[in-house]
Amino acid sequence: MSQKPLDFSLLLKSKLPRRSFVADEVIFREGDKAEALFVIEKGQVEIQGGRRVVAILGPGEFFGEMSLVDPAPRSGTAVAVTDVTLVPVSEKELLRIVGETPSFALDLMRLFVRRIRARDGYY
Repeated sequence: MSQKPLDFSLLLKSKLPRRSFVADEVIFREGDKAEALFVIEKGQVEIQGGRRVVAILGPGEFFGEMSLVDPAPRSGTAVAVTDVTLVPVSEKELLRIVGETPSFALDLMRLFVRRIRARDGYY
């Protein structure tokens, strides 16, 4: 299986609306309604699970992906570490992208699996 990072340049180059947050601002909280994943255009975001830091992500990375496959509330909290600019991607937008670039769906699923394996201590 390829370990290459998923190329989100399609989304970052798009005319999708951006959302900006200042350092220390909460982007979403555990339990919030989930309707989109976010791609980081600039800045850093801390992902918290319970009371621990799960990850610190930067430009070109994404978070909140479970919202696209499961309507359950958010399972973690996302906080801006620095001022950030995010590209929110809804299910509708993701389906459009997958329609234009079908391999994007497989790459996204591979990343989901990698995150699950990492969480479970497999790598």
